[in-house]
Amino acid sequence: MLKNFLIGTERIESSLANIGLLLLRVFIGLTMAFQHGSGKIPPSEGFVSVIEKLHFPAPFVFAWLAGIGEFVGGILLAIGLFSRPSALMVSITMGVAAFMQHAQDPFRQKEMALLYLFAGLMFLCVGSGKYGIDAIFSNNKKRYPY
Repeated sequence: MLKNFLIGTERIESSLANIGLLLLRVFIGLTMAFQHGSGKIPPSEGFVSVIEKLHFPAPFVFAWLAGIGEFVGGILLAIGLFSRPSALMVSITMGVAAFMQHAQDPFRQKEMALLYLFAGLMFLCVGSGKYGIDAIFSNNKKRYPY
């Protein structure tokens, strides 16, 4: 069960669907890492104060966790390694962004966070697909005999 969560991936027969997953995973992962996460490591005082205003305990720690979730989680998602835990990190961070930081904002202000949230949830459900590192290391030889 734990191994399946860490490196498992669902079997998808269609090569075209697996290529689509690959393209989406790489795009979501890299844009999350470099557009959103890289500027948060190390977290600035401004970002820490944003976390503090959300009433998180230990805002410095949670600011680091958000930065790591976006940057490291994005890179791991892009390469398809630990895709489900990475997608979970991205989803949690984007859930906080959409429903806490932007809770009172109009939809267009939270739309990007929601897109990343739901893309993360999709990869949490299906894993990396055939063309991710997870598929190589999991017991998917029966699923994906390369």
